[in-house]
Amino acid sequence: MKIALGQINPTVGDFSRNAAKIIQFALQARSAGAGLILFPELAVSGYPPLDLVERPSFVVRSRATVERIAAETQGIAVICGLVTPAEADSGKKAMNSAALLREGRIDFIQSKMLLPTYDVFDEMRNFAPAKSQQLFSFGGKQMALTICEDAWNDKRFWNRRLYRVDPVEELVRAGGNFVLNISASPFWLGKRELRRDMLTAIAQNQKVPVAMVNQVGGNDSLVFDGSSLVIAPDGEVIAQAKSFEEDLIYFDSEKLDSQKISGDMHPQTVGEEASAYEALVLGTRDYVHKCGFERAIIGLSGGIDSALTASIAADALGSENVIGVGMPGPYSSRGSIDDARELASNLKIRFELLSINEIYEAARQTLAPVFAAMPQDVAEENIQSRARGLLLMAMSNKLGALVLSTGNKSELAVGYCTLYGDMVGGLAVISDVPKALVYRLSAYVNSRRKVIPEATIEKPPSAELGPDQKDSDSLPPYDVLDAILEDYVEESCSAEQIARSHNFDLDLVRRVIRMVERSEYKRQQAAPGIKISAKAFGYGRRFPIAAKSEA
Repeated sequence: MKIALGQINPTVGDFSRNAAKIIQFALQARSAGAGLILFPELAVSGYPPLDLVERPSFVVRSRATVERIAAETQGIAVICGLVTPAEADSGKKAMNSAALLREGRIDFIQSKMLLPTYDVFDEMRNFAPAKSQQLFSFGGKQMALTICEDAWNDKRFWNRRLYRVDPVEELVRAGGNFVLNISASPFWLGKRELRRDMLTAIAQNQKVPVAMVNQVGGNDSLVFDGSSLVIAPDGEVIAQAKSFEEDLIYFDSEKLDSQKISGDMHPQTVGEEASAYEALVLGTRDYVHKCGFERAIIGLSGGIDSALTASIAADALGSENVIGVGMPGPYSSRGSIDDARELASNLKIRFELLSINEIYEAARQTLAPVFAAMPQDVAEENIQSRARGLLLMAMSNKLGALVLSTGNKSELAVGYCTLYGDMVGGLAVISDVPKALVYRLSAYVNSRRKVIPEATIEKPPSAELGPDQKDSDSLPPYDVLDAILEDYVEESCSAEQIARSHNFDLDLVRRVIRMVERSEYKRQQAAPGIKISAKAFGYGRRFPIAAKSEA
């Protein structure tokens, strides 16, 4: 039996367009001779729907859309994710479910049993878990249909399991001989390899083939990489879909037992820099477009962060839809202005040059009576940054384009950024990219085509808000800072553990941690960013603002 995996990019709440995409892929698979096609978790509504499932109309529309899909895809069986009503005694309004559509009707429904609450997930808030799961028969196989997290609890793979039950193990024990998994598994660096290893372990341990179809695309801060897989019982990957784009692949379920490679093998993105860059491009494109914008505006300082952001935006939206704005101030170097202009020329994006000097001086004169006899300090620096933010947002209003902020993860972590200044914008494109990775991604960009000026890469980082200012005046070297931040933010290590493992000065580590904790109020007012690490700032890392640090 020929089975298809429909790796699609749905939009949350866009039932009509999501259904049209599902129908299109299903009919294409039917024409190719497939008898069954799988679509991702909650493909009908888009994932994650969050509190939209609290609206009864959302749940009703999900069911009605699936019935329409069933009616229009006769001749091929379809499995797709949808929201279904929860039982009244569950205390919830909805369940995360999968439906088998066959012969024009809903033939079977399976609901998700394991509802994650770690990192960016909070499914127990929105869904009721399934109390049990069943097999269904198809093509001579006993199909074990699971939904994303249901496959992430293999006791022979994980050192520490998060749940008492393993739905895959229970379904195989009940006679299942083919595991299907429909997923909306978000991307982070290293996630694809972990996912492949985990599914391989299931196939080998349970001695059954495993087919996993994963959502692709960006929804808010999350990027879904696709990278759908089919794994034979011996652990061999016999079919795979592309990464970071929609795809349709086929495999022959009857040949799995004979270990013959019989599925489509489409190339996937290889390498950390390439994967991170593709994720950022996809996340930017979908965030801008799904929020109803076509164009983006970026402040170009001549520095490496804004250069990388502009490169991502040009690849995501097309050069004709990106506007770069140079905004020199009293401490801007001639070289920075030239670098910004050269970058814009290389990317073929529109470039505007707007000086902030008059706005800055007007603000200083207005504040002079209040600031009298006080030395110049960070207040005057931030006036410059906020003047730039004012210009960017004015252009956004007038031109209907979304401002992309350019701060990186290292700066955001320690508060080396200005509220209502360089933090303004609708999307913080590289807010989950540490400074060291910014340089690596910039080198990757230039390895494809020289667009970022060498001077931008080579000069010492500077906000240029004071005479001869350098980032190193306020921060430790970025290689040191990034190492501390990775251990503290992503691994939750203590100051003592970090200092010991890297042979860093303990007082320095504690100072950095204090900077991180004091900046929580800034981060919670920042634009959403695109998650590419295991632990990004945002709703996957929830800390109180008013709290005392122990560092």
